[in-house]
Amino acid sequence: MRFWKKAGPLALALLLTLSLTACGGKGGAKEGLTPVTLCLDWTPNTNFTGLYAARALGWFEEAGLEVSIVQPPEDGATAICAAGQVEFAVTAQDSVASAFAREDPLEVTAVAALLQHNTSGIISRAGEGLDRPAGLEGHTYSTWNTPTELAMMERVVTADGGDFSRVNLIPNSIVDEAGALRERQTDAIWIFYGWGGVSARESGLDFDYFYFKDVDPVFDYYTPILIANNSFLAEKSEVAKAFLSAAARGYEYAIEHPEEAAQMLIDGDDTGSLAGIGDVVRASQAWITDQYKADQPRWGYIDPARWNAFYQWLNDNHLVEVPIPENTGFTNDFLPQ
Repeated sequence: MRFWKKAGPLALALLLTLSLTACGGKGGAKEGLTPVTLCLDWTPNTNFTGLYAARALGWFEEAGLEVSIVQPPEDGATAICAAGQVEFAVTAQDSVASAFAREDPLEVTAVAALLQHNTSGIISRAGEGLDRPAGLEGHTYSTWNTPTELAMMERVVTADGGDFSRVNLIPNSIVDEAGALRERQTDAIWIFYGWGGVSARESGLDFDYFYFKDVDPVFDYYTPILIANNSFLAEKSEVAKAFLSAAARGYEYAIEHPEEAAQMLIDGDDTGSLAGIGDVVRASQAWITDQYKADQPRWGYIDPARWNAFYQWLNDNHLVEVPIPENTGFTNDFLPQ
């Protein structure tokens, strides 16, 4: 349930080769620096500005690290992180649930929340009654057709007094949400406001929007999150702490200096995905800056109650093959105090 495009196959293959080299071949790092590889979940975007700022400002090097930032394979970043091919990866709490809901859970742990709250929701054309979930009745929603997505949609529509069976579902192959709404290809789309909403606003679209978390607090799960390989955390805990300390500095900088940090993100993008859209990046940065910590005093903190509540909801609604035990899959122990 994301919204940025991945790199092309050739670039992806090259970046993954660099990733494996960085993880396996320590000789490639600058003398005295420990190589660490971070695999994103999509191309560079404002979710990751703090990481790019920390790298641009030399704070990873100051912490004794040489950090490589690479793109994910088609089956996602979690698998290569669990296999130890990268030390860190970006995913989301809903996406990584399948890694824990199995007899042999994958060897990864969430170590930081990149944003403090779930900013996803439903965008629609303004004034058509879809500013609330029940308004989806009789309208068309573009779906990825995944069990968790559909269960969440049914929950919010029902909680608002609507009948989800009366929502017209069509496959979601949309790249430009604002354009699809203007052309009436659909009536409602799941987006993340930090990019999808800001991009629509910058394009001049008049739209309505509601957040899932505002309908049911159980959907205020963590997205995106930073995960790490468990063996790496056990064997090189000081490296993990050094990485997260520098990352936290980067996010604090982005909070205080959004314009400068946005430029560091643009300059650090080696995929070309941000070329020519600097205005959107800066507008997104201005909005998302307040989301990095929000009401939490320190960046990265994962609230156990919120984390557990979402996985309990998955368990209760039989959306996972194996129930996820309480307090599974996350820790705050590596964050700076």
